[in-house]
Amino acid sequence: MADLPERFASERFFTPLDELEIEDFPGFSGRRSKAALTLSLLWGATIVLHLVSWGTWLVLGLTAILSTHALRILLTRPVVPPAPLPPTDYPAVRPTPEVEVWEAWPYVSLLVAAKNEETVIEPLVTALCQLDYPACRYEVWIIDDNSTDGTARRLQALRDRYPQLRVLRRSAGASGGKSGALNQVWPDTKGDIIGVFDADARVPRDLLRYIVPMFEPSEVGAVQVQKAVVNRAKNLWTRGQQSEMALDSYFQQQRISVGGIGELRGNGQFVRRAALAQCGGWNEETITDDLDLTLRLHFGGWEIQFLLHPAVGEEGVERPLGLWHQRNRWAEGGYQRYLDYWRLIAQHRLAPVKTFDMAAFWMIQYGLPTVALPDFVMAVLRHRLPLFLPVSSLALTLSMVGMFCGLRRTRQQSVWVSGLQTLWGNLYMLHWLLVIATMTMRLSVRPKRLRWVKTTHLGSEDDIQVDLS
Repeated sequence: MADLPERFASERFFTPLDELEIEDFPGFSGRRSKAALTLSLLWGATIVLHLVSWGTWLVLGLTAILSTHALRILLTRPVVPPAPLPPTDYPAVRPTPEVEVWEAWPYVSLLVAAKNEETVIEPLVTALCQLDYPACRYEVWIIDDNSTDGTARRLQALRDRYPQLRVLRRSAGASGGKSGALNQVWPDTKGDIIGVFDADARVPRDLLRYIVPMFEPSEVGAVQVQKAVVNRAKNLWTRGQQSEMALDSYFQQQRISVGGIGELRGNGQFVRRAALAQCGGWNEETITDDLDLTLRLHFGGWEIQFLLHPAVGEEGVERPLGLWHQRNRWAEGGYQRYLDYWRLIAQHRLAPVKTFDMAAFWMIQYGLPTVALPDFVMAVLRHRLPLFLPVSSLALTLSMVGMFCGLRRTRQQSVWVSGLQTLWGNLYMLHWLLVIATMTMRLSVRPKRLRWVKTTHLGSEDDIQVDLS
C-alpha cells in the first residue's frame, strides 16, 4: 500500500498530523469554556438579527447559499465503486506452496474491542474467521476490555478453533475506552488495511473482496461501509433508525461525489495503515473516536470513501432511554471535534470545497437546533415568524429527499413503502433537535468526564432479523 500521495504534500492545506495541536479560543481554555462562548455567540447573534432591519435579508442570503450547495449534492451522481476481487472458496488452512498464490492480496487486520459481549461475540468471531478472503492474508484481533461475564471463556474456545484469531485481554486499570483498546493492539498488527467492527456487527462473507479494491487510489485513507439495522422490524424506534441510516448513507455518497467530507462511523470502518500511523492512532481524549479520526485524516490530505453494498449489520437501540443516551454521546462527540479543531478549520487546512461542505452541514446539524430556542422566544415576543424558518424549511426538504432516495438505494421495496418510511423517519428524526439543543447547553455549563458508554447488545436470534439487502 502506498504512503501519503506526493501531490498532497505540496497542497497549501496539508499539515503533518503529528504537528496538529488542539487549540483554545483566546482567553478560553477547555471544551466547556469554548462551548459556552460558542453558545453565547449563537444566541446573541440570533437576538441581534431579530432586532435589526436587515436580519431577515441576511438569513435569506444564508439560505440561498446553502440551497446552492444542497442542489449540487442532490443532483450529483455517486462515485461508482471498483469491481470486487474475484470470489474464492479458499479453506481455513492451505499448504504452504499454495499460499504463495495469494501474496499479491493486501494483508488485512480486523479489530474488535469487546466488553461484556458474551451474547454476540461467538457469531461475530465465527463470521470474521470465515470470510471469503485467503485466511493467510488476514488476521482477527479481539480486545477483551476486562469483561466480567463469559466473554473471555468463549474467546478461549474460539481461539483454539481459528488459527487467525488473536485475543488480548486488557487489565482492570487500562484506560482510554475503545480508543485505548484499539491503540494497544494496532501497532502489533500486520495489515496494510485495518478494519474495525463493533461486537454486534453482522459481517457479510464477501465484504473484504469489495473493500480492498477501494484502496487502490493512493489518496484513499479510509473507507466506511454502509450500516444496516438488523432488528429494524422490532418496533417504531428501530424502524426510525433504519431510515436514519439510509439518510446518512445517501448524504455520505453525495457529499463525497462533490468533493465534500466523507465520514467514518465506527462499525465497519477500514483505515489504511499509513494513514492511521500518520494520525498517531485513535484519539483517547474524545468520546467518538471515529468522528475525530475523520477530521484528522482529512487534515492529512487523505480521502474517505463510502461502500454502499454489501452493508454491515448492527443492532438498533430498542428502547427510548437507550436511544437518548446513545444519540447524546454521538452529538457531543461530533460537536467536540469542531471545538477541538476550530482553528485548523478556520485556517483553511482543508480544501476549500471541504471547508464549505463542513460549514454548511454544521449549520444544519448543530447551528440550527442550537438557535431554535432564542429564535422561537424572539418570534413570540415580536409577533412574527421565526427568523430561521427558511433554513429550517431547507433542512426539512433535504431530510425528506435524502431519506427517500437513501431508502430506495438501500432497500428493495416499493415507492409507497419508502414514502411511508420517509414520513415516519423524519418524524423520528425530530428527536435530534432536542438532543442537540440540550447537549450544547449542557456542555457549556457542566464538565464532561470521558468514558466509554456501552450499548447493551441482545444477540438473540429470536429478536434479530438478519437481512442486509
